[in-house]
Amino acid sequence: MSEFAVWTRLDRPGRDAALLQAHAGGWLLRGAAAFEHELGSAVVAYEVQVDARLETTRGALSGFLGEASVRHEILRDESGWRLNGARVDGLERLVDLDYGFTPATNILQLMRMALPLGGKAELPVAWFDLDSAALTELPQIYERRGDASYWYEAPTVPYQALLEIAPNGFVRSYPGLWQVAE
Repeated sequence: MSEFAVWTRLDRPGRDAALLQAHAGGWLLRGAAAFEHELGSAVVAYEVQVDARLETTRGALSGFLGEASVRHEILRDESGWRLNGARVDGLERLVDLDYGFTPATNILQLMRMALPLGGKAELPVAWFDLDSAALTELPQIYERRGDASYWYEAPTVPYQALLEIAPNGFVRSYPGLWQVAE
């Protein structure tokens, strides 16, 4: 089984495409985002691998941001998170990896939570911010409002909106930021 989505960025020129496939008893999300950034053009290829419980085991990204090359590896195991081999303290209880530059990683969180209609959950994630090249905690709240919609809040960013979900599970509409290309 595999699922595919392509998005157009709404706040600046950009595109993103992602493929989710069953892999090694879990799932592998692979994609590439190309967009304009304050530092210049950016192109980032990315991966997130999750196990059968849909908990992140590995992430990787590479490309460029303006004039700078980008290459990072993120690992998660029973002792916590590592970014480029260095332990990142304070994230040990988190099981989800979220990339701040793409809407693709939300599919893994939504699949793992499997919220019933009306269900609400606080879901902090290990968030990779491309600007700072850092892995930090991002508090998030999801509330399932309909068969294909979730109210979403990330108060520290700050961002809140009603996310629309496509039939394949990817976010269809991330208001003000991304929209599935029709």
